[in-house]
Amino acid sequence: MNKLRVLIADDERPAREFLKSLLGSFEAVEVVGEAENGADAVDMIKVVKPDLAILDLKMPEVTGLEAVKILRKEQMPLVAFATAHDEYAVEAFELNAVDYLLKPVERARLAETINRAIERLEQEDWRAKESDRVRSAAAAYDAGIRSESLQRLPVKVRD
Repeated sequence: MNKLRVLIADDERPAREFLKSLLGSFEAVEVVGEAENGADAVDMIKVVKPDLAILDLKMPEVTGLEAVKILRKEQMPLVAFATAHDEYAVEAFELNAVDYLLKPVERARLAETINRAIERLEQEDWRAKESDRVRSAAAAYDAGIRSESLQRLPVKVRD
């Protein structure tokens, strides 16, 4: 296999630069694009066809989750989501075998993601499996977010 082609999407430039620099330290990786929101990520994925897209979960306009829902199955790269603190995302992605990275990303953890991506790309029918996994994880994440909505609001009246 040639180099693993990676696209990074994060609305925070320092986070993108940090991830790009980490990825640059791996000989088997080539960063083929950077996007600052999910809409740009979708457009770039269609054009540059990366092997792996590392998408921030929370971006303006189109989130990382919404981006994967927009892509058709044949356009879907392997996907790793990046999140700063979201426990629901971590649980959902672990259960559905979709990779995730907690920010700030550690080099050792990124190495695991890269190795996992390379292993999956070596499987013949990886695209259909990964597309189903990503969509399932996105649905589980959305369900987790909805269940967090405020059910009661305490209001103090006089004393």
